[in-house]
Amino acid sequence: MSVIDKTSTQDTLLEQAFGAPVRELYAQATGPEASAALVRALELRSFLVVAEEQVARVRDRVHAATAADRDMNELSADDLRFDAQWLEAALSGRNGYIAALGELLRTMPEPGQRPPGPVQFAQKKITAVAAPAPVPPRAGAVRAHRP
Repeated sequence: MSVIDKTSTQDTLLEQAFGAPVRELYAQATGPEASAALVRALELRSFLVVAEEQVARVRDRVHAATAADRDMNELSADDLRFDAQWLEAALSGRNGYIAALGELLRTMPEPGQRPPGPVQFAQKKITAVAAPAPVPPRAGAVRAHRP
């Protein structure tokens, strides 16, 4: 299943920011008029979907292992420690993607506003060449052979 078909916790925020459902935003992002902010936001969303899926998978595994009806003899502290490390890594990735997406949405230009073109300098290019530095006396001088 594609990340386009999965949901993320930030979908509503993206839909509000760009004014269209997520599936439509992915279609817009493939067009020639797609803004860099939209493309980057959807890239971050795709990473976020995967990270949130990892968080949910580890959470569900821990819940299953610690279910009230589960045999206590099957419980493993090593497995739970390992799952805690995985959960920490997945949550760290998720939090990073959410922070990056939030920063992108805060700093992106208003819809319809095109970013300025390349910087234009008012000064003309300098084409003059500086004169060579004066040669110090005796530079490159060869000693005369004395009899």
